[in-house]
Amino acid sequence: MKLISYIHDGVSSYGVVKPDGVVDLASRLPAIPDLRSLLAVEKLADAASLTEGAPADLPLSAIDFAPVIPNPDKIICVGLNYRDHIEETGRAVSDKPVLFARFSGSQVGHQRPMIRPAVSQRLDYEGELAVIIGRPGRHIRAGSALAHVAGYSCYNDGSIRDWQAHTSQFLPGKTFAGTGAFGPWMVTPDEIPDPSVLSLETRLNGVQVQKTSTSLMIHGISDLIAYISTMLPLLPGDVLVTGTPAGVGSRRTPPLWMKPGDLVEVEISRIGVLANPVQEEV
Repeated sequence: MKLISYIHDGVSSYGVVKPDGVVDLASRLPAIPDLRSLLAVEKLADAASLTEGAPADLPLSAIDFAPVIPNPDKIICVGLNYRDHIEETGRAVSDKPVLFARFSGSQVGHQRPMIRPAVSQRLDYEGELAVIIGRPGRHIRAGSALAHVAGYSCYNDGSIRDWQAHTSQFLPGKTFAGTGAFGPWMVTPDEIPDPSVLSLETRLNGVQVQKTSTSLMIHGISDLIAYISTMLPLLPGDVLVTGTPAGVGSRRTPPLWMKPGDLVEVEISRIGVLANPVQEEV
């Protein structure tokens, strides 16, 4: 099942993606206002039964895509989680995951512009796999961690590299407004029984700039969930952004920065394509 958050005629909603469009869930489950709330009350099975065989209420062309989870309690991003990316940065492999936060207000949905801020021209792409938490938990064991996953999506962890380099902390360059693209939808685990064998590709203006398999992650999804949930409870709708492979623009010669008018795409097998134009801040 593919679940989506969207806006239609100025109203936020959510639903199930079908071949002919989206079946709205907010009208069918009026007590559950959004996708995060649906996960919190563990109603994915209800969503599936309510929409089985139902025709689309809207074609996808009629909606504005929102970030899959527009209002997560937290977004935890993983840095330096592929060896080839570590090698291109010249850093050392860390025994523990390198973590930083992104804020929900920095996110945009599929087809919405990623924003190059007025203070920098060094907007870089980072294609990544996003993991959405469904079942809450604390001190989750790695062996049972995938049971806490509600679904998977594509993420472009857009980075303002000069601001990222201001200090040893990543956050200043990682949460500028309009730089975190998240979508186009969430795919439930029944369609992705093994998230460690997905292919990931990033394209800039149709040219491949990143290519990897999630099997090459240093810290796998189960271990990340176990580690992060030891620090604080994971809640329904929380988003874990699992790291990017080699090929980022800042490590190319010459550097390859995203600029207004560009189109950046992140494609992950079994999920789909997250596509975003790039726009200058106004």
